[in-house]
Amino acid sequence: MLRFLISVFLLAASALHAQESGLVTLETRQDSQGWEAVGRLDIRGKGFCTAALIRERLILTAAHCLYDNDGSLIAPDRFEFLAGLRDGRSQATRNVARAIAHPEYNFGGGASDAAEVAMDIAVLELDQPIRTTRIRPFLIAQRPITGDAVGVVSYGRGRADTPSLQEVCNVLGRQTGVIVMTCDVEYGSSGSPVFMVQDGETRIASVVSAMAQVNGQKVSLGTSLAGPLNALLAHFATLGPARPGGTQRLINSTERNETGAKFVRP
Repeated sequence: MLRFLISVFLLAASALHAQESGLVTLETRQDSQGWEAVGRLDIRGKGFCTAALIRERLILTAAHCLYDNDGSLIAPDRFEFLAGLRDGRSQATRNVARAIAHPEYNFGGGASDAAEVAMDIAVLELDQPIRTTRIRPFLIAQRPITGDAVGVVSYGRGRADTPSLQEVCNVLGRQTGVIVMTCDVEYGSSGSPVFMVQDGETRIASVVSAMAQVNGQKVSLGTSLAGPLNALLAHFATLGPARPGGTQRLINSTERNETGAKFVRP
């Protein structure tokens, strides 16, 4: 079903590309201003994802970043959040006390499973809050609709030490909780925040879950945050104090099919 939806959404892609911007490396402090709450989420011995601060002690990323290829959770002490990492230096560095995936997320369905992508979000509780004037947690936007302009800040393969900004990419469509976008992502970009400007403020509208190619056209897939994030935070609120427990690794799962679609975890 997801493959079919992407094929349909791509029919509108050519009309949108002219309005898009390319990836820009945020090389200087001035370039990075306002994006310091986006950071690299290191997973010791496994790789990294991208995450963003949404509360003083909570970061938001993709749920599949919490799992090893065999489906086991990676222990929280394997994670480290490097807020505003640029050229090897972060604005703040924190360890992770616990990591909680959406309660309806089922790891293993594959990136071509719409139900999995739709719930592919997780929150990680930091061992210490981040309280600095430079790093301000992001608010959550209303869900985007087809034709909306969005942007993404991410780390990725070949650009792991400095974040990149794509200021303008486009929403091709949304269905079954999955947002299909033209945003340029790469391995390591899983969990990257997708932004919209609402009420004069930059807010997180989605989280990157997967990238796909259909007939040579590259797209990215994200979660529609509104309902899933509320459910995840409500679930998190019912939990007691953080205890030793599990969480995470990068997943590279690829599927090919007769439509020409290729789905990959970034």
